[in-house]
Amino acid sequence: MSDTSASPPRPASATRFLPGDPVPMFHAATDGNPRYAFDSVAGRYVLLAFLGSSSHPASAAAWEALGRARVEGLFDDARACAYAVTADPADAAPRLADAVPGLRVFRDHDLAVSRAFGAYAAPAVEGEKPVYSPFALLLDPMLRVLAHAPVAEIGALLAALAALPPPALHSGAEVPAPVLVLPRVLEPDFCRGLIDIYEAHGGTESGFMRDVDGRTVPQIDSGHKRRKDHVIADEAVRAALRERLVRRLVPEIRRSFQFQATRIERYIVACYDAADGGHFRAHRDNTTRGTAHRRFAVSINLNDSFEGGDLWFPEFGPRLYRPPPGGAVVFSCSLLHEATRVREGVRFATLPFLYDEAAAKVREEGRRFLGLPAEA
Repeated sequence: MSDTSASPPRPASATRFLPGDPVPMFHAATDGNPRYAFDSVAGRYVLLAFLGSSSHPASAAAWEALGRARVEGLFDDARACAYAVTADPADAAPRLADAVPGLRVFRDHDLAVSRAFGAYAAPAVEGEKPVYSPFALLLDPMLRVLAHAPVAEIGALLAALAALPPPALHSGAEVPAPVLVLPRVLEPDFCRGLIDIYEAHGGTESGFMRDVDGRTVPQIDSGHKRRKDHVIADEAVRAALRERLVRRLVPEIRRSFQFQATRIERYIVACYDAADGGHFRAHRDNTTRGTAHRRFAVSINLNDSFEGGDLWFPEFGPRLYRPPPGGAVVFSCSLLHEATRVREGVRFATLPFLYDEAAAKVREEGRRFLGLPAEA
């Protein structure tokens, strides 16, 4: 899409977004998080307001309207949340500040987010002034556009939000996540054997991957993820697990998703322990350069003597997914998903990723960005 510099400019929302359009995903700084992942907020209604600067009267009024709506209970982070985007360093707190739960401020000082959404347009002709067109978007739980308006009319969006049904019913009915639930992938004795391996060797704290300064590096944050993993070293056990996946799981993935998995990443026994508050907050599995090759995630429970520890997919509502011991949940690595906190007992699982030959080339390229040796 080419930039335009018509004068006076049409509101960016009128040309950039229409109802049903997905919006760009991005990371940006808030006061509480220097790299806030916008895609992680899916699962609730979102009001995203591009203010530019609160020095503009309409933007200042929109900010005050958002604050009042939060106080009145419209933004609670469960049903809905709001984000104001400012490019003005003078909007530092307390002028504009996070009010958690419900309302946060993106500090878009480099204008990267505003450019991506079309709120800011550089001058097309040298010497002309740049244009910032403040507007707001109301998004559904899948981060697709429901409505848009100039910030001067943000009240209309707030009224529309108040009238919406619960997030799980935003499409008119509850919609299950596009996942495959398949029982009887691993036999009970095989599950018990994997648990025995973990109990004999123990596990180490499991992190997650993030891109930092152009490198994909491991991170440990117990508030985001608490799990211990044991890497299966015995090649005979790895081969036995692989055989079962190829015989029982791969054909069903091909039938359900028309995807031929040919490669497996990661042979582990994972442990979510209630004693540690085991959980993994909402995330996607392929968002870094070093993990972009991952196509499908597989979650196979090895036992059932625990409470909590279920999977859910916020973009598709509150339904929980829990396969029986030896059963699998298979889903695209692009889906936002969460392993809920284990409240009692211990959940054991094996959690491979599957990909194909085309993705193997992506993985090889991604190795250049890993902050660890390739063997890791």
